[in-house]
Amino acid sequence: MLKNIGSNWIVTLVTVVALYLLTPFTLNTLGVASYGTWVLMTSITGYLGLLVLGVPMASVRYFAQHVASGDVRKLNEAIGSCTGLYLLLGGVALIVGLGLYAFFTLYGIPARIHGDAHTAFAVIVLVVSFGFVALLPEGILSAHGDFVPRNLVRLASLLLRVGLTVGLLTLRASLTVLALVQLACLAFDFALCLLVIRRRHPDIRIRVADFDWAVVRRILSFSVYVLVLNAGARLSFETDSLVIGGFMNVDAIPYFSVANSLIIYLMEFVVAIAAVVMPMATQLHTQGKSAELREVFFKWSKIALSLTMMAGLFLIVLGPRFIAWWIEPGFERPSGQVLQILMVSYLIFLPVRGVALPVLLGLGKTGVPTIGALSAGLLNLGLSILLARPLGLAGVALGTAIPNALFAVLVLLYACRELETPVAEYLRYVVPRAALGALPVLGLLLWFKLGLDVRGLAGLAVAGITTMVLFGLIWVLFVFRKDPYVELRAPLPLRRVWGRA
Repeated sequence: MLKNIGSNWIVTLVTVVALYLLTPFTLNTLGVASYGTWVLMTSITGYLGLLVLGVPMASVRYFAQHVASGDVRKLNEAIGSCTGLYLLLGGVALIVGLGLYAFFTLYGIPARIHGDAHTAFAVIVLVVSFGFVALLPEGILSAHGDFVPRNLVRLASLLLRVGLTVGLLTLRASLTVLALVQLACLAFDFALCLLVIRRRHPDIRIRVADFDWAVVRRILSFSVYVLVLNAGARLSFETDSLVIGGFMNVDAIPYFSVANSLIIYLMEFVVAIAAVVMPMATQLHTQGKSAELREVFFKWSKIALSLTMMAGLFLIVLGPRFIAWWIEPGFERPSGQVLQILMVSYLIFLPVRGVALPVLLGLGKTGVPTIGALSAGLLNLGLSILLARPLGLAGVALGTAIPNALFAVLVLLYACRELETPVAEYLRYVVPRAALGALPVLGLLLWFKLGLDVRGLAGLAVAGITTMVLFGLIWVLFVFRKDPYVELRAPLPLRRVWGRA
């Protein structure tokens, strides 16, 4: 697991660096109004992704079962069935996109970018529709545990995206150009993944001729839960821009999205664990290895909490000043306040999202998480609308933070029950040492902020590096000292690190 999760982390780190460079470049090149329109546009078209009906996550689960049992014929039947289903759903998304276009025109888009925004919207609809079938190779590679080659493709696609974005936007600052870049990178990623599959798994066949309605029904019986789960997640993470654009104005969207992007980068880092945990949970459950599954749940929950705390404490204390340097000083107060509110809730949410939720999905226990996610999403929407006008961006952030924390508690309790693990035992292993170890780190960050008043790249870099060093020492010498599942101080053989862990 460690090798696969490690490769996911590398991709996430490179992605963070790339988006860290691209965000201010894109914002400054397009302008605040155009960038806000872009965020609004991607939020609206993001709802087209719900039409995939949760098939990607369901397909990985079924692919992993067939890979674990070694049944190539059934695996190809499942792949062919998903191929036909993706093509059908992609066509539906293309049609529904026309209706969303009419919804998009209701927003107050500045007149000077009307034509460009509408053309870009059409291209993004095409990207989302084609993206359905483009999800198939990733599901195949994930089911086989081929995370390293998949991530090499992601890195290549990311480099292409950076190059095209900087080069083409420099020549012509346009929303349409930005949308065409997304389309080109998606096509490149899809083609390269197909090549990897052909070379590594020559027995795999991707063809509609293997389509089987019986297989489709089995996949949809699971994916309908994932659909509702994704709908809840969409309401939780993608509606804020719609609320701000509708109840405030599009110019306010970048102030929220900049802060939220830092949280999303951190979430991607934790979700890198989830991408490996879910198929692993399916395989361990299929093979009846409940003790190993419980070990995965405990160990990676503590690791996820540790990673969240390391980055989260820095963002809570010095994140606003980082935003001031990264974008411009005018973003420090509004974006910083949003960042702090969101990050506090994510200290609870991210460890659960990274481990407990994918374990439940891998086991096929989707009912409670699905209901919880949808309820959290609806509560998010309602609270955000209710609090947007009286509290502004902070109100929208609170509308997101409160439901996320409640959802995390629900999922954690349910996961402990399904794994026959007392909640007290889970909390006793995961939380106390990490919380105590975080206190010196928090004290150091507050000293950098209040005592040294660090600002600018040099001061923030020194604060970040010093914090990481202190964090690493505390976690090795105290948090994971004599840990029953992870002993960082022990000289682990290379084969154990990359094979068993």
